Amino acid sequence: MYTQYFSLKQSPFSIAPDPRYLFMSERHREALAHLLYGIGSGGGFVLLTGEIGAGKTTVCRCFIEQIPANCQLAYIFNPKLSVEELLLSICDEFRIALLAPGPGPVSVKSYVDAINIHLLASHAGGKNNVLIIDEAQNLSADVLEQLRLLTNLETNERKLLQIILIGQPELRTMLARPELEQLAQRVIARYHLGSLSEHETGSYIAHRLHVAGAGAAVAPFPRKLIGRIHQLTHGIPRRINLLCDRALLGAYVENSPQVTRTILRRAADEVFAENPGGTVRKSRFPLLIVAVLAGVAVSAAAAWRLIPAHSTPAAVVAKAAGKAAPPPAAPVPSAVPLAHSDEQGALRELADLWGSALPAGDTCAVGLRHGLRCHQGKGGLYELRLLDRPAILTLRDGASVSYAVLTAMDDSRVTLRLNGKSQTLGVAALAARFDGAFTTFWKMPRFYRDQISSGEQGPDVDWIAARLAQLNGLAAPADDLPLSAAMREHLRRFQAQQNLKADGVAGPRTFMRLNQLTGVQEPRLLAAKTGKQ
Repeated sequence: MYTQYFSLKQSPFSIAPDPRYLFMSERHREALAHLLYGIGSGGGFVLLTGEIGAGKTTVCRCFIEQIPANCQLAYIFNPKLSVEELLLSICDEFRIALLAPGPGPVSVKSYVDAINIHLLASHAGGKNNVLIIDEAQNLSADVLEQLRLLTNLETNERKLLQIILIGQPELRTMLARPELEQLAQRVIARYHLGSLSEHETGSYIAHRLHVAGAGAAVAPFPRKLIGRIHQLTHGIPRRINLLCDRALLGAYVENSPQVTRTILRRAADEVFAENPGGTVRKSRFPLLIVAVLAGVAVSAAAAWRLIPAHSTPAAVVAKAAGKAAPPPAAPVPSAVPLAHSDEQGALRELADLWGSALPAGDTCAVGLRHGLRCHQGKGGLYELRLLDRPAILTLRDGASVSYAVLTAMDDSRVTLRLNGKSQTLGVAALAARFDGAFTTFWKMPRFYRDQISSGEQGPDVDWIAARLAQLNGLAAPADDLPLSAAMREHLRRFQAQQNLKADGVAGPRTFMRLNQLTGVQEPRLLAAKTGKQ
């Protein structure tokens, strides 16, 4: 409704868990690090808790994208199950064939035996098994005890089943009960995901607006309102989305170029406040809200494609929607097509996208002579979405290593290139082989320095100052000005708005972002989805 009014390509504050909008605060990064640590620590339980809407499931989806290739994943999102139903769900998710049943119903022992046989066979084949249970505060004590018993199977080095419990704060209270002490002692990593700070709230809003296509001149939320938004939402991302979405609708209806304090108050009344009788106040924009909610339902359904496909969750979602269950997903291929065996050859093909035909040799060294600088990272698909540029991905299939040239990506599919030919495949198929390491290029100004100290002058300082002024709609500054405290503060503010490390140091990622926002021509990774040039 309001997207065209604010020159946006899509709604920036949908509550659907679109990974392109993932904003990783320091807390979210720490939560992800705890999950990744738990995977490599030898089994047991990992606990992630947080308030409703704090971003637990979003972190989980980012984690799923980075799960090692040797891990088999099971995901249960409706844990209001009996012991038997839980065991059956685990068997369905891991695609475990049950032993031949006897004349009576399948017993708990039959399920457990089948799961143990699968875990032993997986271990023998060099595979690890990870079970993720979302909304785990709904698990009963009996089910939690059965989960503990499942982790009894182990070798001398590790347990054969890793269980990740994700839930609301009461999950921590549950595990503190005396009867669950044995399970609590097996928790090898735990993290409570707190809310965003006021500063992070402003960065979160700016990040989502940018992903939705907002240009530097589009600023529907004045900086003076950020503190009030943080106060109303308590820094919880889902509440921020609800409030900001309604506020933009209000500005659209009022024909206002920005959200005002009055519009924000009315929006908060609608999405948060209840009258003494307990009924929600009448909506000021009823027809618009119906349309928005319908769009959210479609987006939420599409978002499930990011989770490695299994029949049980898809069937449950389809049943809830009154539709026939979809057919079982095709198995993930054992290798990704269109992958280079030679990293240097892949880098040369990547350089072609920047318009540089590089000769054989050390491609990164040769690229410097063409104004291209290599940038290496290990942040997985999440980091690549933030960088928004094609890259070389390191793929692993057992001992085999290959390199894919990633040229495009949206929420569910990626495009790879080999010798000028392109092929598209699902994100899950790529994530199963991608170890998180990547290399990309960026156009480096010839005067670039790796480190600039306060008070120093030079063309690189002039370049940064000119681009910050351009983005803030200010007059171009004079040349040969020193890197002052005021300029570093402008730089820190820019970095925070762009979800970069806000240290006031202009490193490669800051230069990349300044390039993108000020019209430097470089290829984009998300162009097919977001319409960026």
